[in-house]
Parts: sequence; C-alpha cells; structure tokens
Amino acid sequence: MAKTFFIEIVTPRRTFFSGDVEMVVLKTPDGELGILPGHIPMVVAVDIGPVRLLKDGKWSKAVLNQGFMEIQRDHAIILADSAEWPHEIDVNRALAAQRRAEERLHRKISRIEYKQSQAALTRALARLKISREITRK
Repeated sequence: MAKTFFIEIVTPRRTFFSGDVEMVVLKTPDGELGILPGHIPMVVAVDIGPVRLLKDGKWSKAVLNQGFMEIQRDHAIILADSAEWPHEIDVNRALAAQRRAEERLHRKISRIEYKQSQAALTRALARLKISREITRK
C-alpha cells in the first residue's frame, strides 16, 4: 500500500494546493472525515471549516468554504468555493464579517437570509479559529 496519495484543492480563483500527502482531514456535513492512501472511492460534500494536510510528517492547516471532494484510491480532488492558508486570512475583515452576520441573525429576516447569515458567520468563525491557532504557535 502506498504511503502517500496525490491531492488537489481547487477554487474558482486558483489551484490552492497540489501534491502528495500522507493524510487529509476535513469537515463534512456528517462530521470530520480522514482520508488515507487507498481510501474507498467516493464523493462527499465539504463543509465550511478546517482542512488538515499531513505531508512529510508535518501537519498544515487551512480553511475551506463549501464544496465537494472526489476520492479515488490513489488521488483526490477538492472543489471548494474558497480556501485560505492562515497567513492569508485578514483577521479584521473576518471579525467585521462575524459582527455583520451576528447582527443580521438578530433581526427578523427571511429563511434564505437566515441561512446565508449562518453560513457567513460559520465562515468568519472558521477563518478566525485557524488564524488564532497558527498565531499561538
């Protein structure tokens, strides 16, 4: 069994990551999912949250927006709305987005606006969490 597999993380703006990894862990609507080489082929929805990549024995973290992941035994591809490394996150912008989303959630809004505000809040909190984890190291 191979010790690594190839993964690509692609957004509409760029190829965010492309390379061999030992493991990937990410958030799905059903919880966290870990992928190792030789994983059973499948397609899963990707939820807003962190993605962790184990490469050369070291973990790297980033934050993903919603998308999909196709897994094959020797490779995988993640198609996400956006992806950011911790050093790319504008903390002030994320804090402002958090405040705006929280304010909208406290007003009477339609169901669609509520879902959009919930997603915006989740994105802001995920970005802030990843950013804080890296700055504590």
